[in-house]
Amino acid sequence: MNIAPNSYSRTRKRLLAAAASVAIAGAIGVGALTSGTSPVLADAVRVEAPQVPSFADVVERVSPAVVSVKVKAKIQPTADDGSDDQDGLDNLPNNPQLRRFFKEFRGFGDQGGGQNDEAHRRFGHRDRSNDQPRPVAQGSGFFISEDGYLVTNNHVVEEGTAFTVVTNDGKELDAKLVGTDPRTDLAVLKVEGGSKFTYVDFADDSRVRVGDWVVAVGNPFGLGGTVTAGIVSARGRDIGAGPYDDFLQIDASVNRGNSGGPTFNLNGQVVGINTAIFSPSGGSVGIAFDIPASTAKQVVGDLMKNGAVQRGWLGVEIQPVTSEIAESLGLKSNNGALVSSAQDDGPGKKAGISAGDVITQVDGKDVASPKELARLIGAYSPGKPVDVTVWRDGKNQTVKVDLGKLPASDKQASNDQQQQPAAPAKPDTLADLGLTVTKSENGKGLVVTDVDPDSDAADRGIQPGDIITAVNSTEVSGTEDVTKAMTEAVKSGRKAVLMQITRDDNNRFVALPVAKG
Repeated sequence: MNIAPNSYSRTRKRLLAAAASVAIAGAIGVGALTSGTSPVLADAVRVEAPQVPSFADVVERVSPAVVSVKVKAKIQPTADDGSDDQDGLDNLPNNPQLRRFFKEFRGFGDQGGGQNDEAHRRFGHRDRSNDQPRPVAQGSGFFISEDGYLVTNNHVVEEGTAFTVVTNDGKELDAKLVGTDPRTDLAVLKVEGGSKFTYVDFADDSRVRVGDWVVAVGNPFGLGGTVTAGIVSARGRDIGAGPYDDFLQIDASVNRGNSGGPTFNLNGQVVGINTAIFSPSGGSVGIAFDIPASTAKQVVGDLMKNGAVQRGWLGVEIQPVTSEIAESLGLKSNNGALVSSAQDDGPGKKAGISAGDVITQVDGKDVASPKELARLIGAYSPGKPVDVTVWRDGKNQTVKVDLGKLPASDKQASNDQQQQPAAPAKPDTLADLGLTVTKSENGKGLVVTDVDPDSDAADRGIQPGDIITAVNSTEVSGTEDVTKAMTEAVKSGRKAVLMQITRDDNNRFVALPVAKG
């Protein structure tokens, strides 16, 4: 069969093209087999996030200065009297403030959480077959000097007779107790041996602001060096732990065993010392309290130098100035501390300070509250002369006081006068105040025999048996004295009178309204 030239040419071209295609496909297949590569895929997702600040650099530098503190003591066998000291409070010192503190704010020098834990054996039953020192507490601490001085809490070491410090790299070193200050819950230990230690310094906590980032480093539950972070959530907290409460509140996760450990700012300086947590559940709920660096620095310096802290003493009993008390005294604000009594042998009374005075300044420094006054006076050394400004008779007066030494007892004032309310043979009424009174047996003051339950006096806590000794700093012996003081207060434009009340040998002041509307 003959094929036309044009048809042959077209057929030949198609065959050559097919052969070329097979050759190309074969070349690709051989290449894939010989090179071992796979088909090209899309890149994995990756986000270029903004640079977030890290605590790693701070932690790396400060961690060698933070230690665990192990405390041992020789334990005396407890009497087997059948009692069950479940919460351990029976073996605490007979100090109501301390007991309330450990009930409401759980200190965390001990480890564990249950009543049968080893940590709670410090208060309970012991193995009486061995009189060797046994573990009683474990907390945290940190070096403040190259030669081995370190800081921790008093409640961590208070029961101890032997102390061991465990450094960040696991070395165990013996330490001796240099001194303690129970009032601020601070203690200083010293590691012997001549080694040079990494140490940290205290920050200027006056520059600490609510909202600042902080890092807490310590030994929670005996786990060893642990780091948590948070912010300063409040300043100046008073938790009822003692007369010098001025805690930083932080929200870092702080637990049992963190006691005595430091809280750092981002410069690696100590802004506070972990001391207590508010813990309804027994664990961290994000509310922790730190001793401020300024307090710690002063106390620690005294402990290192003298082994104890000596504080100035004014010898007065004080109470807050309420708005009503300020109104009754003609003060423009409720700042200051109202003197409810002055101790007979105290330096304040010797200098002329008396009940009814409002202390507004010490050496030119404003006194915001009774707590502030206690801190200011406590910061001075005994024997230091200070200028105390008081508000008296409607004007400021300044007296010079040579401070005494704070007694071992926390009692600031006493009243030796034993007052017995007399039987109300002939009671009188102070109808405007809602009170029925009678003269006291010794003629000094008026004994309250009845209080109208709907009166302002009842609202402010005045009770039958209370003795009204003065009104607006003027002693009273009859109802006419009270009436006169009320009249003078109204004439001077005041809406309240200030009554000095004695109950159970203790003085306090109560402001009662005398004019309404």
